[in-house]
Amino acid sequence: MRSENIPYNYICVEGNIGAGKTSLASRLAEDFNGKLILEQFEDNPFLPKFYQDQSKYAFPLELSFLASRYQQVKDQLSTMDLFKSFIVSDYFIDKSLIFAHKTLSDDEFRLFKRLFNIIISTVPKPDLLIYLYVDIERLQHNIRYRGRTYEQSIEDSYLEKIQSGYLDYLRQLSETRILLLDTNNIDFVGNQKDYEKVLYHICKDYDPGIYRIVF
Repeated sequence: MRSENIPYNYICVEGNIGAGKTSLASRLAEDFNGKLILEQFEDNPFLPKFYQDQSKYAFPLELSFLASRYQQVKDQLSTMDLFKSFIVSDYFIDKSLIFAHKTLSDDEFRLFKRLFNIIISTVPKPDLLIYLYVDIERLQHNIRYRGRTYEQSIEDSYLEKIQSGYLDYLRQLSETRILLLDTNNIDFVGNQKDYEKVLYHICKDYDPGIYRIVF
């Protein structure tokens, strides 16, 4: 555990597929005595099917993810560990709306958004939202490196669509502290100095708004 303090009670780490969300969230939890929440995506039976036939499986995939994320966040945030300093998650529940907007038909999205709005009012917002911005070429490299079979067919166009969805959505969150870290030129997983650079910005106390950091 490190001697520095993170001035937030609840942090969400977000980013595109392969951006390094889980790696950063896990390290922050380990180094700063945080309670870690990791998305349980591997248990979703629709995910491999979605990459084979997006139009057929997009709606059940997004609905099942929303239900899973909602249940997990509610359960984890309602049982605070007195021996942990803060909570860090490798996802932001609003990602359900972002992905649904890009993958569903108009009619499906309108229904999904109604359901989303019903439940989202009961979910606490993070004190800090970290978005890891990585370009498409590097995302594809990371996806190939981690070797999940069902991800190997992901096309650049899909990653671009999700990236633009995130950035458009973040611009609407005027009351949220958002740290947008452009990590294309650093390796916070394998290089300690790069990780320290990221930590420097995470440990600052921000006012609501978007803070874009290019390393």
